Amino acid sequence: MSKWSLALPCLIAFSAHADAPKKTQPTAPAGGGYTGLGADSVPASEIAKFAAPPLDEHVSRKIQAMLDVRGPGNGVITSKGDRMVFGSRVTGTAQVWRQDGAMKFPVQLTAGEDRTSVVGITPDDKWLVLSRDVGGQENPGLYLMSIEGGPLKQVQHLPKVQTALEYVSDDGKALYLRSNDVDAASYAIYRYDLASGKRELVFGEKGLWSIADHVGDTKWLLAKAIGSMQVEIYEYDLAAKKLTPILGQGEKESYDVAYGAKPGQILVLTNKPSDFFRLYALEGGKLSPITPEMKFDIDSFAIDDPRGRIYYRINEHGYAKTKVLDAKTLKELPLPTLPAAENTVLVGVSHNGRFIQLATDGSTLAPQSVVYDWQTNKPTTWRVPMTPEVDVSTFAKASLEYYPARDGTKIPMFVRRPKACNGPCPVVVEFHGGPEGQSQAGFSAGAQLYVDAGFTFVQPNVRGSTGYGKAWLHADDGPKRLDVVSDIEDCAKFIRANWGKDGKAPKIGVSGGSYGGYASLMGMTYFAGAYDAGVENVGISNLITFLQNTAPYRRILRISEYGDPEKDREALIKLSPITHISKIKAPLLVIQGVNDPRVPVGEAMQIYKELERRKIPGGMILFPDEGHGASKRGNIVATIGHSIAFFQKHLMAK
Repeated sequence: MSKWSLALPCLIAFSAHADAPKKTQPTAPAGGGYTGLGADSVPASEIAKFAAPPLDEHVSRKIQAMLDVRGPGNGVITSKGDRMVFGSRVTGTAQVWRQDGAMKFPVQLTAGEDRTSVVGITPDDKWLVLSRDVGGQENPGLYLMSIEGGPLKQVQHLPKVQTALEYVSDDGKALYLRSNDVDAASYAIYRYDLASGKRELVFGEKGLWSIADHVGDTKWLLAKAIGSMQVEIYEYDLAAKKLTPILGQGEKESYDVAYGAKPGQILVLTNKPSDFFRLYALEGGKLSPITPEMKFDIDSFAIDDPRGRIYYRINEHGYAKTKVLDAKTLKELPLPTLPAAENTVLVGVSHNGRFIQLATDGSTLAPQSVVYDWQTNKPTTWRVPMTPEVDVSTFAKASLEYYPARDGTKIPMFVRRPKACNGPCPVVVEFHGGPEGQSQAGFSAGAQLYVDAGFTFVQPNVRGSTGYGKAWLHADDGPKRLDVVSDIEDCAKFIRANWGKDGKAPKIGVSGGSYGGYASLMGMTYFAGAYDAGVENVGISNLITFLQNTAPYRRILRISEYGDPEKDREALIKLSPITHISKIKAPLLVIQGVNDPRVPVGEAMQIYKELERRKIPGGMILFPDEGHGASKRGNIVATIGHSIAFFQKHLMAK
C-alpha cells in the first residue's frame, strides 16, 4: 500500500454521491452572481468554514521533502562579478539573499511572510530595488535596501495599487516606476529621486503603459497593451514630451522591442510577418530578420546595457535553447558548454554586460546555475541545487507525445509515467494556465509527486497555447474557442482508448490552475463523463461574472482573449462551466485564494454552491492569505497533498 493512502482526511466531503439531474438544455448563468473581488467580497465566516484540513503527517512529510528539492535561484550580478543577490523560498516564503562569491554561504537580507523579490540594482552596485507583495493581492510595493543589508526604505506601497520598477537610471540617481494609483485601469510613469525621496509624474496618458527600453533619460520605447499579446509601440521624447507611433497602431499584433547597437535601430520580436515569433531589426521603417527562419517561436530576447550582445531564447517543442548574437555584426557568439540539459535559459546580465547567469535543467536534472565571464570565457558554478533525501536521477522522464483532436490535429503533451502499476495506471491530466502559456519539459518536483503516488502525469498544450505559432495561439480567441475547446475532451478519449491494460481502461482525473482551472471545470461539466474526478485551482466558472469582476487593469486584456461580454455574450454563456453544471457526474474539488485579483473568489464560491446543491462529492478549500495560487510553503503543501489525496480516493478505489 502506498503511504499516500494512509489515514488521509476526508476533504470537506458532501453527502453520499448522487447523480445530477439530467437536462437537455443548459441554463444561462446569471450575470450578477456576485460583486467584487478579494476578502471584502466574502464574509469572514464563510472563509473560515473552508480552511484546509490537516494532512496525514506521512503525506505532509513527503511533500515537504520534495519542496526542499530546489534550484539555486535567479539573481542580479554586480559589475565586478563578485556578488550576487537572488531569491529563495528556503524559509517558506520567497525572500532575498546575498552571496559574496562563488560557492560562498549566502546571507539572508529580507524576512517575514510576504513574498519579496529583487528587481533591480543601481549601477554602482550599492542599492537594491525590491518588490514586496502582501497576501497574494498582486498589489506590490517598491523598496530600497543597501546591498549590505539593513532596513527597507519604502519607495511606494499603496493599498489596492500596483507599483512596479521600470528601470534604474544610468547614473543611479533615480528610479522610474509605473503605478495605477491615479486610474485603476491605467499605468502612469513616475521618476523617484533616490537622494530626496521625491516622486514626480513623468508620463500620465491613460493606458496600460510600460517602458520597453530607454536611451539615458531622454528617449523611451513605450509599450501600450491593448489586448492579450496585443501591443502598440511608441517612442517618447522626454524633453519635448512628444509621443511618436512606431508599431502596432491600428493592429492587433504582438511586439517586444529594444534599442539596438546602431543609432536609430530598434530590435523587434514579433510574429506579424509569419506564423512564428522571429527577431527583426527595424531601420528606416523596414523590418529585416536577424535570426534564422525556424518552425519554432523565439519567445524572448534581451540586449545588454552596453549594447554589445543580443540574447534570444528558442522554444523548440517546449524545450528552451539560448543563443547569443554580436549586437553590431549580428553574428552568432558561442556560449560555454554546460552540463547536458533539456533547457538553457538566460536569467541575468550585469550592468556592464560582462557577466551573465545561465540556468539549465531537465527531467532528471535539478536546476543548475552558472555565471559566465565574457572577458575570461570562463563559466563558474555559484550555487548547486539542493536535493536532500531525494535522488533526482530516478525522476520520470518527460516524454513528448501527441494525441489526435477530432479534426485530426496533433495535440502535443508531455507525459511522465510511473515504473509500474497494478493494472492500468490511473492518469491525471493537468492543463496549464494562460491560456497564452505552455507546459514545458524540464525539472518538476510537483509532477514527480504525482508519479510517486502512482499516477501517469500528462500536460497537454491544447490550441491557444504559446510556442506553436500564431495560428495555434489565436485558435481559441473569443468565440473561436467553441471550435477547439473539444481538445480538452479529446485528450481523455485518447487516453481511455489507448492506455488500458488487460482490456481495462484507466481512470482519468483532470486538474489545473487559472485557465487550467477553467479547462478542468469544462472537462467536468461541458464534457461531463470525460474525466472521473477533477481538482480545479483558481479557475473561471462563469466568463460573464469573471470579466465583470476581475481587476480593472486586466479587463481589457482578458476581453481580447475570451470575448466581449456584450457582443459575444451568447458564446461566453455557452463556454461557461456553470452553464453546464447540471451535467456534472464526477467528484470535484475547488481550491481558491481569497485575495486573487485575477480570478475573483466569487468564481469558486458560485460553482461550489451549485455542487453542494446537487450533492456532488468534493468540497472547497479557501486560503485567506493567498491570491492567484499558493505561494506560502504550508499552503503549497496543502494544495498538493489534498489534490493527490482526492485523486487517490476517486481514481484508485478498488
